[in-house]
Amino acid sequence: MSPETAPPLIAAQLNYLLSHFPLVVKIENKWSGSKYYPGILDRFTLVISYCLDVIKWDIIFDAESPMAAPDVIFGPDDENFQQFLVLRGEEEGDTKSPKNFLNDWNSRDATQLMLLVQELRDQYMSFQKKRVAEVDDDRLKFEISTIVAREGIEMHMSSGVDKPEEVKFSVPLLDMNINKMVPGCPWKHKQKIYLQVIYPVEKKYVSTPSAPRLKLVSTTELKSIFSIDDVKLPTWLNGMCMAEYLPHLEESLENQVLEAVSLIDVRRRFIEALALQFGRPLEADPVFCRKATFLAASGVFTFLVHVLISTQFPKQQPELMLQSSQHFNSQGAPIKSLFLTEYPWSPRWEIPLMAERICDYLTDEALNFKRYCNEPQLQH
Repeated sequence: MSPETAPPLIAAQLNYLLSHFPLVVKIENKWSGSKYYPGILDRFTLVISYCLDVIKWDIIFDAESPMAAPDVIFGPDDENFQQFLVLRGEEEGDTKSPKNFLNDWNSRDATQLMLLVQELRDQYMSFQKKRVAEVDDDRLKFEISTIVAREGIEMHMSSGVDKPEEVKFSVPLLDMNINKMVPGCPWKHKQKIYLQVIYPVEKKYVSTPSAPRLKLVSTTELKSIFSIDDVKLPTWLNGMCMAEYLPHLEESLENQVLEAVSLIDVRRRFIEALALQFGRPLEADPVFCRKATFLAASGVFTFLVHVLISTQFPKQQPELMLQSSQHFNSQGAPIKSLFLTEYPWSPRWEIPLMAERICDYLTDEALNFKRYCNEPQLQH
């Protein structure tokens, strides 16, 4: 947010929030509420991560009084949250209540909005815990009692006219700092894996409750080294509870994450083996070792070899793409091949042999690619 679109004091608050908030937060909408300065933005919709979903709150500043504290408008599904805040604020000793933040607002302190949003989110988490605790479902009450000591769990009660009541849990898994396991990683936020557990609210006694809906969710950057799509969840047995299920899942996940981190070095050694065949790469991913580009030649025909390496390497062979440095299409873009995967490969081969067989394959494929580049319809 630049001073050209929002008053400087408001822009400073927003910039600090977006840069320093410990969780993912984004601005979805921006608009002006000023009658006299319609081009000055002073109202914003914040999208804040919560319980593997998002909550949206409108932050309403006043461009004509930029030193004043903002108003906050909560979403239509959280109409009882404001009443919850009022009751909480009346409790003795609650010095960190949002009301106190607003009463003591210092517009020149760029941290104020971030602290307010953080406190509101914490209060929202307490509000949802209170709603879930009030649900008349013995199974849910038991589940909560078995995991109450576990840190970082978030929960959300959803209900409505057109949808059944259900309770969603977000359970952080693995007490390990994955960021520190990957030297030089550019990740801003701590990479985490969560188990989403969704229970239907059953107000009547059920002798054999159905298994909850389960889904693994991870922070987006983690897919650079580990894809949760490749994880098969253990079976939820009849009569099982979360406290029984989680240890088996975490043991399996920990082993898979450790293996995924170790495969970074395997991919690095593969790129180094390719360099012995093609020469020093023009480009290479130095952190995750997922891609590299080499310059190759077949006679006077020179071309680039793009190598894309999956997290499942060496079980899954790399994808190759060739790009001519001498041929261009009618739009002026370099001519490229389709992805090549139909070449000799075995995950049991030693890494030097893998690189050698790719080089042998490209010796013949380069001639096919050259003929392809010379086809008239590609250049007109």
